Amino acid sequence: MKTAAILILGLLAARAVAAGHDFDGSWTTVLSCENSHGALGYSFEFPSSVSEGVLHGEKGTRGQPGWLTLDGTIAADGEATLYASGLVGAAPYAVGDRPAGTAYGYHVAAHFAATAGTGHRVEGRPCTVTFTRR
Repeated sequence: MKTAAILILGLLAARAVAAGHDFDGSWTTVLSCENSHGALGYSFEFPSSVSEGVLHGEKGTRGQPGWLTLDGTIAADGEATLYASGLVGAAPYAVGDRPAGTAYGYHVAAHFAATAGTGHRVEGRPCTVTFTRR
């Protein structure tokens, strides 16, 4: 009886841990921003990975204009709080015509399911983010 109880507790603990990592793996991320406040719209695709419920995606070369990183955590229920930061690639695509290389950052609220996710930029211009499991 004692062995069965230990086995059941072990299985329950393993399921609880696994539930927080249901989204682990490789994802394709598409970030799209529409024309807004005089800035041109854009859309780009980049790889992201999730490990132990933590997402990291990166586009471009770190420290160079056009670079972007997207990081954050995904809860067991699929809700995610992410932060995008990067460097403006070209002034016409940045609100306020900010020059290439200018740093920026914003929050993304997202929700993940088994094979896909969606999100939106919280502050600033309207942008959407889609995630597809690879």
